[in-house]
Amino acid sequence: MRSVQSKIIDRAAAIALTGRYKREGKSVVLANGCFDTLHVGHVRYLGGAKEQGDLLIVGLNSDSSVSGLKGPGRPVLDERARAQLVAAVRDVDYVVIFPEPDVSQLLEELRPDVHAKGTDYTADTVPERRTSARLGIRVAIVGDPKDHSTRGFLDAVRKGSHG
Repeated sequence: MRSVQSKIIDRAAAIALTGRYKREGKSVVLANGCFDTLHVGHVRYLGGAKEQGDLLIVGLNSDSSVSGLKGPGRPVLDERARAQLVAAVRDVDYVVIFPEPDVSQLLEELRPDVHAKGTDYTADTVPERRTSARLGIRVAIVGDPKDHSTRGFLDAVRKGSHG
């Protein structure tokens, strides 16, 4: 079994891995997100993503992209800590940190078979849907219903309630 740290790889390694798996006839799935504190919805999303193929690579937004997407005070945890938490999830094979606001460029570079998105998206609202369609990448909406979020979790912690 690989160590958590060894599951965090750079883009070049992710590209090489994806190519190798595809040459072996195996399917590659790319999931992505900020994962700014890990909660049960994330774990269920990643489990659903893993069910879509043989290799699950998770694109993790860098600190600068999380700040741009989520606003002041975010991320709560730095990218290395978030990457380690995501890499510790059993269903995750590898984690790659990316600085862009969405994974279009990573989709271009990795060319996975499946792009997994959470249930807070529909096929029509996936930001990278045009890139996926152009590259022939199937978009899969996976995970449980979106009734939890990092923002909701943080609000519950601030209020002292359980969530």
